[in-house]
This record gives sequence, structure tokens and C-alpha cells, in this order.
Amino acid sequence: MYNNDQFEILRKIEKKPNTTQRKLALDLGFSVGKLNYCIKKLQDKGLIKIKNFNNNPEKMNYAYYLTPKGISEKIKLTYNFMKRISKEYDELKKELRISKNKF
Repeated sequence: MYNNDQFEILRKIEKKPNTTQRKLALDLGFSVGKLNYCIKKLQDKGLIKIKNFNNNPEKMNYAYYLTPKGISEKIKLTYNFMKRISKEYDELKKELRISKNKF
């Protein structure tokens, strides 16, 4: 699983912990299988907890929660994402300046 996938999943789970896997997969542009694999990996790493609503007659509803470790990882991934975007912005700005000076 790539850090960007991990970041997006943690972000979506934090915003909507009661969402279904199917809806989450659709929002992320993942197959349900890929999402299921990623969620299992996040759970194995201790970044999320999954709670099953046993009282639900359908037995298909789950809630996904970020653990303290998951929140910390999301913050780190957010910081790295913002740093990368800022660097890309600075590089594009520099390229535009160089292109502008050529003409």
C-alpha cells in the first residue's frame, strides 16, 4: 500500500467512520477488494480499529476508527503531503519564471 492510499483512507475514515466499505471504495476510486486489503493492513499496523454493530440484523455495518497511532500517522502523512505539494509549487513557479524570461 502506498502512503498516498494510506493517507486518503485515514482521511476518509476520520471524516466518516460509519461509512460502508463499498461507499468508501467508491469515494476513493478503489475496488472493494483493494480497500479491504488496505483496511486489513491499516488494522494490522494498529492505525485503525473496526467495530461491528452486532445488533444490526444485516450484520454488515462496521465503524472504522483511527487509533491514537493512526491519528499520529495521519498527521505525519499530511505534513509530508503538504511539504511535497509546496515543493512542487515552488518548482513550477521557478519553471514559469525561466520560461517567461526566455521570451
